[in-house]
Amino acid sequence: MPDPRFRSVLTPHHDGSPLHVSTPNPELGESVTVRVRIPESFGTVASVYARSNPDKEPRFDAARLLGAADGWQWWEAAIVVENPVHGYRFLIDLADGTHWWLNATGLSDIETLDTEDFKLLAYPAAPDWAASSVIYQIFPDRFGRSPAADARETPEWGIPAAWDDPVDQVGPGRSHQFYGGDLDGIVLHLDHLQRLGVTLIYLTPVFPAGSNHRYDASSFGEVDEALGGDAALVRLVEAAHDRGFKVIGDLTSNHSGDRHEWFRAAHLSPDAAESSFYYWLDAEHGSYTSWFGVPTLPKFNWASAELRTRFIEGPGSVVAKWLQAPFHLDGWRIDVANMTGRLAGEDLNAEVRQTIRRTMIEANPDTLLLGESTNDASADFQGDGWHGAMTYTNFTRPLWSWLSRPGSPSSSFFGLPYSSIPQYDGHQFVATHQRFVAGFPWRTRLSTMNALDTHDTPRFRTHAIDRGVPVAFGMSVTLPGIPMIFAGDEFGLVGVDGEHSRTPIPWPSVDEPQVADTIELYSALIHLRTGHPALTEGGMRWLHVGEDVLVYLRETAGESVLLVAARAAGEAVVPGWAVAGAEAATRLFGDAELGVDAGGIRFTVVGPSFTAWALPGVRLPID
Repeated sequence: MPDPRFRSVLTPHHDGSPLHVSTPNPELGESVTVRVRIPESFGTVASVYARSNPDKEPRFDAARLLGAADGWQWWEAAIVVENPVHGYRFLIDLADGTHWWLNATGLSDIETLDTEDFKLLAYPAAPDWAASSVIYQIFPDRFGRSPAADARETPEWGIPAAWDDPVDQVGPGRSHQFYGGDLDGIVLHLDHLQRLGVTLIYLTPVFPAGSNHRYDASSFGEVDEALGGDAALVRLVEAAHDRGFKVIGDLTSNHSGDRHEWFRAAHLSPDAAESSFYYWLDAEHGSYTSWFGVPTLPKFNWASAELRTRFIEGPGSVVAKWLQAPFHLDGWRIDVANMTGRLAGEDLNAEVRQTIRRTMIEANPDTLLLGESTNDASADFQGDGWHGAMTYTNFTRPLWSWLSRPGSPSSSFFGLPYSSIPQYDGHQFVATHQRFVAGFPWRTRLSTMNALDTHDTPRFRTHAIDRGVPVAFGMSVTLPGIPMIFAGDEFGLVGVDGEHSRTPIPWPSVDEPQVADTIELYSALIHLRTGHPALTEGGMRWLHVGEDVLVYLRETAGESVLLVAARAAGEAVVPGWAVAGAEAATRLFGDAELGVDAGGIRFTVVGPSFTAWALPGVRLPID
C-alpha cells in the first residue's frame, strides 16, 4: 500500500481526458475504451471491472491489463454507450481481498451512487473551440465610449454620468446611472483584448431596456440605439472575428422587462395573443408572477407554444436570429437558466434548454450555449442542453473562502447570508471543488466557467489576501473549465457588490506602473493557458492537498503541466513515482522551488504564489 500520507490523493485515477477515454464525443451504440491507472504501490490487483448502468440495469465489463509504466499499471475496458448519458465507474479487486470503487468523487471502499459516476455523453458536443477559450465579460455601458456616443440622447430612464464619476451604490442610480458606453467603444479597445490574449467576448445584454444592465428587455428584436443599434453589433462582431475572437450574447429566458412589447400587449388584455407568455394572478391580467417579486421582471410561461415559436424555436426565433447573418453571434449565455420554466409544480426547464440547443444547432452548429445556475448545477447540466455552466459553487465560492482575508465582511456571499466570508483551508477548498465538479460529465466541466467574479458579484481583489490575485487567477486558467475575466479585473478594480463592481474602465491609467503590472500578470497567465494544450484538454490529478499549499497536474501524452498554488509559505512533498519526468521540469511561471531527490519531489514556497512547470507527456505502456 502507498504511504498513508499520500493515499488520499495518489490513488487509482481516471478522468474524461484523451489519456483515459478513447472517444470523448461518442454516438449511441459506439464502443468506447476507458482506462484506469493504478499505482503499483497500491497493492496487487486481482481484477478490474468497468461497471455501467444502461437502462438502469448494472453491467460489468472486464478490464485487461494494458501494461505498466513509470510506477503505474494501466487497465482498459470497452464499454458500449447505450444511453445519451452513460454512467460508469470502476471496481478494483485486490489480491488481499479488499474491494475499491472509483467514481467521479474519488475512491471508496463501499458501494457508490449512480449519480456520482463518470459519464459519457452521446448528445451533440460543444464546438471544438469552447474548451480552449478564455472569456472576457463586458458590461457595455461601462467598457468604452466611442465619439458617436456624444451625439446620442440619454435614454429617458438614464441618469447621465461622466466616465470618471463614481458608481452610485443606491437607487435609483444603482440601476439607472448611464455612462454611455457603446458597442463601437468596444471596437476601439480590441487591441487591449489581443494584448491580454483572451479569445471569447461575452456581452451582457444589448437589447433596449429600462436600466443600465438591460436584463429587463423591452424587445429582443433589435439592439439598443444607445449602444449604436443593429449596425454597431454587426461592426463589433465583424471586427472581433477579423481578429480571431468569438462573441456571445446574453438572453433572459426566465423573464422580460415590464416594458417589453409582449408584456405590454398582454397586460390588462386577456384576449391578446401574448397573454399566454406570462403567469397571471387574476382574470384581468393585472397582477402577475415576476422574478423574485420584482415587478419590472415578469416571468415567462414556457407552456405557451407561441412564446416558444417567437423566442426559442426555429429559424424565425430570437435565439436563431442573432446567430445568423448579418449578426453572426457565436452563442448565448442564458440568464437565470436555473429558474427558467420552473414555477411551483411546473418544470419545463429541460424542454426549454433542449429547444434552445436544437435551434442553435440548426442555425449554426458551431455555437456555444452557457447557462447561469448559481448553486448546485449538476442536475441540469448533463449534456442535453447547456454546454457548460456559469455557476459559483464549484470554483468561485470555495476559492474565495481559501484566498480571502479573514474576517472580510459579506452581507451576501454569492447568495449565502454569511456575516463574513467563510474561511477554508486547502483541504476544504479541494473537497468543495470536488463535490460540485463530480456531478458534471467531464465534457460539461471543460465548458463551465472558472470565474473569480462577474458583473453580479463583488470583485475578487476587494477581499483577497495580499498577493492572492496571481494565485486565484492562476488556478482559474489551469483547472479544467473556461477562465473568465470580468472587464476591469486586469486594471485592479474593486467593488463591494455586483453594481458597485460595474466601474467604467479607467483607460487613462493603462500605462500607470501598478495597472500595467496587473495587466501584464493577467496576460502572462492567459498566454500560459492558451500556449499549453494540457491546460485545455489534459487530464487532472491532485498530487498534494495541504492547508496552504496545493499541487496538481494537467496531463496529456505530448506534455504535462505541473502547478503549485499557495496562500502562504510552506512545503509539499510528493513521492517520485507520482510524477514522471519531474527532474526535467521547465519553469513556465512563478517562483516556487522544485527539487527531486531520493525522498521524492519537494516543493518550497516562501509566500502566496502560483507556479507552473512544463513536464514530458505521460508515457502509456506498449501493448
